[in-house]
Order: sequence, then structure tokens, then C-alpha cells
Amino acid sequence: MSRPDFDLSVYLVTDTDQCGGPDEVVETVRRAIAGGVTLVQLRDHDLSDDEFVVLGRRIKDVCIPAGVPLIVDDRVHLVAEIGADGAHIGQSDMPVDQARAMLGDDLLIGLSAQTPAQVEAALSQGRDVVDYLGVGALHGTGTKPEAGELGLAGIRDVVDVSPWPVCVIGGVTAADAQDLARLGCDGLSVVSAICRSTDPEASARELAQAWRNAKA
Repeated sequence: MSRPDFDLSVYLVTDTDQCGGPDEVVETVRRAIAGGVTLVQLRDHDLSDDEFVVLGRRIKDVCIPAGVPLIVDDRVHLVAEIGADGAHIGQSDMPVDQARAMLGDDLLIGLSAQTPAQVEAALSQGRDVVDYLGVGALHGTGTKPEAGELGLAGIRDVVDVSPWPVCVIGGVTAADAQDLARLGCDGLSVVSAICRSTDPEASARELAQAWRNAKA
């Protein structure tokens, strides 16, 4: 089993609308990586599969020279075509064991989890089926209003039972780094903090610095 190395410290999840369109997604990723983003997830529920693959390949081209892995949200069947490093699946997407069967042993799978029970359910499929958890929402957001606000207590409950590294999503900003590091989290996962930023590089740098300081 030789899955790609990954670092959850500053995990960018793209939002095409917030960035201003597909071209701007590519540019946002480029600048965010320059600022210190360590992992990128392509998320877009509106593009057709063909458009998604085109955008994914463009982002992959930006990620490769920086050594930053690219994760595909939800569309497990497109991972190979894009040349991505894995997939991220939600609780309502395909079951993790099915995703693992499709992707084989050499790619990453991230799973969204909100409760200890969801962690236990994933663990029942085996320790190797998943590589990391995305847990949230820390704060209520407009990006995914259906993801209820867990707050720090709810996130702690998940971290405490997770055998996998955990990154936290949902309105996360640099100001949250200290609290999340204290809980034993492994990184900050952001959408708006970078995609809505007029200077994605500076925003990524601020997050990366906050995370380094929090872990120190």
C-alpha cells in the first residue's frame, strides 16, 4: 500500500462560484499553494463530468510542481481520468468500502463525519479504508447550510474516537487555529477564507502561519 503522502495543515476546498468561474479556480489554487496550502479538493456540483475533468486536470497541473495532492469531491468515477490523488466522500455519497474498491489501495479517501457513530461505522470497514476525516461544521456557513454547527465540543467528540487524522471545516479562519490544535486536530479546511479572498496567497499564508504557531 503506497498511498500519496498528504498534509492536512491548510486544506483548500474549491468553490467555483466564490472564485468567480473555472479559470479563477485554477488561479486561486495556484496562488493559494504559493501561500502555503498543503492539500486541494476540487468540489463543484454544477459542472458536467466532462467540464469537471477538464478543470481537474488544469488544477492537477498546478498541484504537481508544488507536490500538493489533489482530491476530488464525490465523483469517485473521475479520479483516474483527472489523475487525482484520491476522493473525498460525504455521508450521503457512496459507501466508503465501495469507493475503496473503485480506487484500489494506492489512492487517498477522505470521509466527512459529524458524529462518533459515523467514525465507528467507517472503522467497521477496516482501518485502511479511509485516510483522513473532514469534520464540521465548526461554525454555521452559507456554503453548506445542511451541515449543522458542531462547535468545538462536537468536534472534540469525533477527534477523540478517530483513528485517522482530522481536519475541520465550516467557517474556519486563522482565529480558530489555536482551539483546533488544542483539540488534537490535524489541519484547517477552508472554502470561503480563500475562495472569497481578494488575495488568496496572503489568506493562505495567514492560515498556514496561524496553524504553525498553534502547533508550536
